[in-house]
Amino acid sequence: MLTDHFRPQSFNGVDDIIIVGGGLAGLFCALKLAPRPVTILAAAPIGHGASSAWAQGGIAAAMSPGDTVDKHVADTLVAGAGIVDEKMTRMMVAEGPARIHDLLEYGVPFDRDLEGKLVLSREAAHSERRIVRVRGDMAGKAIMEALIAAVRKTPSIRVLEGYVVEDLVREGRFIAGVIARPDAGQSKKRVSFAARAVVLCSGGVGHLFSVTTNPTEACGQGVGMAARAGAIIADPEFVQFHPTAINIGRDPAPLATEALRGDGAQLINSAGRRFMLDIHPDAELAPRDIVSRGVFAEVQAGRGAFLDCTKAVGKHFPDMFPTVYASCMAAGIDPVTQPIPVVPAVHYHMGGVLTDAAGRTSIDGLWAAGEVTSTGVHGANRLASNSLLEAVVFAARIAENIKGMLPEPTIADWGRNAGENDDPVTLEDSPALTRLRQVMSENVGVIRSRESLIRAVREIAALERENSRLRFTNILTTAKLMTTAALKRTESRGGHYRSDWPEQRAEWKHRTFLTLEDAERVIAEVTELEPV
Repeated sequence: MLTDHFRPQSFNGVDDIIIVGGGLAGLFCALKLAPRPVTILAAAPIGHGASSAWAQGGIAAAMSPGDTVDKHVADTLVAGAGIVDEKMTRMMVAEGPARIHDLLEYGVPFDRDLEGKLVLSREAAHSERRIVRVRGDMAGKAIMEALIAAVRKTPSIRVLEGYVVEDLVREGRFIAGVIARPDAGQSKKRVSFAARAVVLCSGGVGHLFSVTTNPTEACGQGVGMAARAGAIIADPEFVQFHPTAINIGRDPAPLATEALRGDGAQLINSAGRRFMLDIHPDAELAPRDIVSRGVFAEVQAGRGAFLDCTKAVGKHFPDMFPTVYASCMAAGIDPVTQPIPVVPAVHYHMGGVLTDAAGRTSIDGLWAAGEVTSTGVHGANRLASNSLLEAVVFAARIAENIKGMLPEPTIADWGRNAGENDDPVTLEDSPALTRLRQVMSENVGVIRSRESLIRAVREIAALERENSRLRFTNILTTAKLMTTAALKRTESRGGHYRSDWPEQRAEWKHRTFLTLEDAERVIAEVTELEPV
């Protein structure tokens, strides 16, 4: 059984601020709220089950002598394929260096040179070296370890680990708390936590797909909960596939960081041919959606795709990229001398719960940060390493906003029994979730079409008729939103590619905003159509 991290001297009950999720955004927000009491509800021990801990590249920040906020914003706009919110992006980029210094103060050991200056690297679609890293590919792990240590020694932060949040409690126009299931979701008991402020930091959607680099906890429940409560969801059709997940049959798939290509690694097929040279002038450093489709095409054609690091990295691989090296060696692949088999995998969701510059959602009392959100800074295709930047910048802004809006903390009841039901979390994917993951990968994956999306909508509707469990309903809700938005967007843009509409269309040069009610209308229309 997972245990609570709790200092009795700090609390007489549950404070009125609840943070859902123990990843980067949640921990950073809690630290920024200190010394105000706050409770973090985490499904797994903090740091585990969070995509942040698996991030290899690092954090993008305009900190080098030749770099500027304007350059970083320009790169983000290009990568985002025309629908990036420029004002939000400029704010995020401008605050980036200050957040890097915050992380340094929390003890993050970012790489430095002999003079003590931060070592900055370059990744795809960045015009400058602006990625702050830790030992090449260990940024996420190191950042999370430092923040966990800081949280553990901060008396105002209470962490309840093993609490799977299943529902948002809405009273009138306000979110008034959450309902969670303890014991890592294994308990029949459910607990209600009252709150004046709920901060949703529940992560992404990768586990909705059968091939992903995300942890199993990243199954879209946060987006689904918010949508069911009435929140506006933005840009759910835009899913970023990482082009170089290591293709060794593991779930989740380990990642061959983009920094390898930044350092000169090349993509080849089984014949040794560099196929990206014919696809984009930047070859391996093209935007991720383009590289993903290039890799996908080689795999589909039976030629396979491989990341050849033997010349660019070679004998330095174990020291420069220890995480990738360990994953390869565990599968019997020596990346020093052998190309690494790769395949596109769901890596990041640009869509999510719509928030403003202060992290507020469309429902009073509910804030959100991290991958569960759509702030507009990623547009249709996230620029590499902007996600960790977004998480810390908006987490800090949420803390500031809550302090201003709710200046005096109040104490609520400890957490009331919310009844029991027989809907515990299964340790393995249920048959319904396994089927949903297959449906999403086959029909809402790297390449989509009207036919495939209609098939997905009908499968999702069938799964909903057959399953009424709340947690699976949250997951299905997110799948509905993603699929219906993809069906409505009759063009290709960024992470959304349709074979029947392969070009961008001017009339679609805008973001998507929808509610669950909007998605339900599309599903009703589709189910009345003739079979495709």
